[in-house]
Amino acid sequence: MPVLHNQVSNKILKERMLAETEPRTTISFYKYINIQDANAFRNDWYLKFKALDVFGRVYIAKEGINAQISVPESNVEALRELIYSTSPELNNLRLNIAIDDDGKSFWVLRMKVRDRVVADGITDDSFNASNTGQYLKAHEVNEMIDSPDTVFVDMRNHYEYEVGHFENAIEVPSDTFREQLPMAVEMLQEQKDKNIVMYCTGGIRCEKASAYMLHNGFKNVYHVEGGIIEYARKAKEQGLPLRFKGKNFVFDNRMGERITDDMLAHCHQCGEPCDSHTNCHNDGCHLLFIQCPSCAEKYEGCCSAACNEEMKLPEEEQRARRAGREVSNKIFNKSRHRLSDGLLNNDK
Repeated sequence: MPVLHNQVSNKILKERMLAETEPRTTISFYKYINIQDANAFRNDWYLKFKALDVFGRVYIAKEGINAQISVPESNVEALRELIYSTSPELNNLRLNIAIDDDGKSFWVLRMKVRDRVVADGITDDSFNASNTGQYLKAHEVNEMIDSPDTVFVDMRNHYEYEVGHFENAIEVPSDTFREQLPMAVEMLQEQKDKNIVMYCTGGIRCEKASAYMLHNGFKNVYHVEGGIIEYARKAKEQGLPLRFKGKNFVFDNRMGERITDDMLAHCHQCGEPCDSHTNCHNDGCHLLFIQCPSCAEKYEGCCSAACNEEMKLPEEEQRARRAGREVSNKIFNKSRHRLSDGLLNNDK
């Protein structure tokens, strides 16, 4: 029986990846399709992806596939052929190629079976995720964005919106997609007669969101084909003005792709213009927040003086401090945290 999971430590795998000499290409793709046996599908793809030296995350469910991966440049075409030949529904599937990419985004292949490829909280059996809004290509996005009859809706989390978004786009202020769906329906009730354009990072969330809006009685619903990643790539290829400003947050080691030089966010510690996300270096915290180089040096990569102090304690004392500590969503949210004396106050 072949090994169908990784058996080497992350540290060793990362060292191996960094020692590679062949460049890698970072690719994301998704498809809502009916998969009868998700476990068998997963095991088949796992062995084939391993043979092509693919790293990254692939989620498989009965409703479809969601993947963010990297592959050696010499294997890109073989990967494409593998995906296209899996089933007629995957033939010519759009593969989103990363824009600002050093090929060091992943160092291990994790392929998991889930109930949903995107957790949505939808319990209505009559909902059809494949009944989606109309795709918009890059030039169509630019044509519609200034129309007073059109509303652009960002279907990403608040920390993604904070560092970059389409001009005048509405933020649906939430930490999770499952919370955003009903919120978006409620927020847009008075604009049902307008064109509703949904967008997200690579297209998977906004495609399902467009279906949910149609399910809830909206008529003129669109979504950006391939999300921000594909929009930016096509706009640059075609010499179009970039109407997405700032940085596109991505869920890999890079934490962001620079789309334009616009700096929309600020350091969560000192308030200086900055859009670089990091995780607190204190192992008992790992809060995701924005930190400028000056604060990174001052607090040694920590989100607060308290975390910086805790990080330097003996390991046994660190564990004692963490025991019983309430664990919340480890993302900085201005509605839950406040700046105090120039520092993040995380209620530790």
